[in-house]
Amino acid sequence: MSERRQMFGRRRGADDGPRASVRDLLPYLFPKKGLLAGAIVLSVLGAGFALAQPALAQELIARVEQERPLAWLPVLLLVIVVVGAVLDGFQHFLLQVLGEHVVLRTRRTLVARMLRLPIAQFDERRIGDLVSRVGSDTTLLRAVLTQGLVESIGGVLTLVGAVIAMLIIDPLLLGLTVLVLAGAIAAMLAVMPMLTRASRQAQEQVGHLTSALERAISAVRTVRAAGATAREAAAIDERSAGAFDAGVRVARISALVVPLFGVALQLAFLVVLGVGGLRVATGEIGIAQLVGFLLFLFLMIMPLGQLAGAISAVSVALGALGRIQEIVRLPGEADADAEVALVPRPGAAMVAFDGVTFAYPSTDEPRTVLEEVSFSVPAGSRTALVGPSGAGKSTTFALIERFYDVTGGRVLVGGADVREVDRESLRALIGYVEQDAPVLAGSLRDNLRLGAPDATDEQLLAALEAVNLGDLVRRASAGLGAEVGEGGVLLSGGERQRLAIARALLAATPILLLDESTANLDARNEASLKAALDVASEGRTTLVIAHRLATVVDADQIVVLDGGRVLARGTHAELLDASPLYRELAAHQLLAPA
Repeated sequence: MSERRQMFGRRRGADDGPRASVRDLLPYLFPKKGLLAGAIVLSVLGAGFALAQPALAQELIARVEQERPLAWLPVLLLVIVVVGAVLDGFQHFLLQVLGEHVVLRTRRTLVARMLRLPIAQFDERRIGDLVSRVGSDTTLLRAVLTQGLVESIGGVLTLVGAVIAMLIIDPLLLGLTVLVLAGAIAAMLAVMPMLTRASRQAQEQVGHLTSALERAISAVRTVRAAGATAREAAAIDERSAGAFDAGVRVARISALVVPLFGVALQLAFLVVLGVGGLRVATGEIGIAQLVGFLLFLFLMIMPLGQLAGAISAVSVALGALGRIQEIVRLPGEADADAEVALVPRPGAAMVAFDGVTFAYPSTDEPRTVLEEVSFSVPAGSRTALVGPSGAGKSTTFALIERFYDVTGGRVLVGGADVREVDRESLRALIGYVEQDAPVLAGSLRDNLRLGAPDATDEQLLAALEAVNLGDLVRRASAGLGAEVGEGGVLLSGGERQRLAIARALLAATPILLLDESTANLDARNEASLKAALDVASEGRTTLVIAHRLATVVDADQIVVLDGGRVLARGTHAELLDASPLYRELAAHQLLAPA
C-alpha cells in the first residue's frame, strides 16, 4: 500500500526465540498410530532377537569348552541373526514412512495456519523466513523418528536385558561398567540444553538466509539494473556465513556426545577385559562367561548410541519445533469471527464509513492513517477516491476487506458492521484489484479461475476480451494455458493490471474495488478498459482509486482525501468549485483551468 511505512516490528534478541518442550513434541509424532505401533512391535522383537544372540554364543562356547555336542545351536544362531536383520530393515522402512507422515502433517498444519494469519503478521515477518519454517524446520522433526526415538524403545529393552544378563554373569564387572558409563550420560544430559539453543539459532540463521535470497531473486531485474548484484551477493554471503557458523556451533556441541560415549565404552571394555581376565585367572568366572559378558557389553553399545542419537535428535527438533509452534499458536485471522453470514439489508448503503479512525498496528510508532473518515456509497453507484499519495485511499480498501480492524468508528457493508460478520461471507461480496495487480505464477487460466474456479473457457475468453487482452491468448500457442511467469514477469505492467481486473470481473461480485486500476495503461487501452468497466459496473457498487481523474470524472461521487481526512465530497463539477485540492489535481491533469 502506498500509505504504508515501517513494515517490520522490533527484532528479538538471539536468545529470546521461541521454545518448545518434549511434551509439545509428542503430538507431532503420532500421525499414523498403526505405523507407530508396528515400528514399536518390530523394535521389541528386534530387542529379543538381539539379546538371544550373545546368550546362544555363550552357550556355544561353553559346550565347546566342555566338549559337548553343539546340536542345533549354530543353525539357530544363524536363523536368529538373519531374522533380526530382516526385522531391522522392515522397521527402518516403517520409521522412514512414519517420518514422512510427520513432515507432511506438520507442513499441512503450518501452511494452513500461515495462510490464515492476520495481514499484520505478514507486515512484520519476512516471507523467506516463513518459507524456511515450512521447508527445513519441519524436516528436522523427521529426525526424531528416523534417528532413534522409536528405535530407542527397543534399545531400552535391549539395554535392560543386557544389564540383567550381565548382572547374572558377574555383578562386580557390571558395577564397574555402570560407574564408567554414568559419567558420560550425565555429561550428555548437561549438553542437551546447549544443543537445543544452538539448533534454534541455526534455524533462525537459515531463515534469514532464505529471506535474503528471496528478496534478491524476487527483485533480480531491479538489482541488476541498479548495479547492485555484487552487494546483494555479499549480503547473501554474509547470511550464508552466519548459517555456517551457527551450523558449526551445532556440530561442535553434537560432537561432544560421540567422544564421550566412545571414551566411556572403550574404558568400560578395558576395565571388563582387565578385571575379567583376572577373575578368569583366579577361577571366579569361566572363559564362556567372560566372552558372554563382553558380547552383552557390546550389545549395550547400540542402545546407548540410540539413546545418544535420540537425545541429540530431540534437542535439534525442539529448536525447530519452537519456530513452528510460534506460527501455529498465532491466532488466525478469523478465529474470533462471528458466525454470522453477511446479508445486505435492503435500502442500506452498500459501503459506509462512520467516523473511522485507523492506525496500522505493527509499526514501532503507530501513526494514524485515517481520522474521523465518513462517507457512504449507495448500492449500484460508482464512487471515486482521489487525493495525493499517502492520503489513506488504499487503506480504506483494506478496511472494507477487513484485512485490518478499525481503531475507532465503524465500516459498514450492506448495513452490517464488518466486525460482526463472517469474513468469508464479507469477501464473497467483494471483487478486489490491488494497486500492484499481483499475478500468480501459472497459466492465464489458473489466474482467471482464482476467484471463479468453475468458470468455463468461454467465460474466461470473454473476460479477457472485455479488458482488451484477447490478443494475448490468440498469439500464444498454448492459449489459456500460456504461462505468465513468476509474478507475471512474462506480461507487461498493463497486461498484469488488466488480467487482475478480468479476474475480478469473472468473480461477478456485487462490490468492485479498483485500486489504481489504470495506472499502467496507455491512452488506447485506458479508453477500452474504461468502456469495459462501464459495462461491468452496471448493477454493481464500484469504488475506484485513481490518480488519472479523466477516468472518474463521470463517477456518481468523488471523495477527496488528504492526510487521512475527508476534505470534500461531490461530483466532478461540484468539486471544481468547492475543493481547492481537487481543483489543483484537475489543473495538473489539464481537466480544469490552471
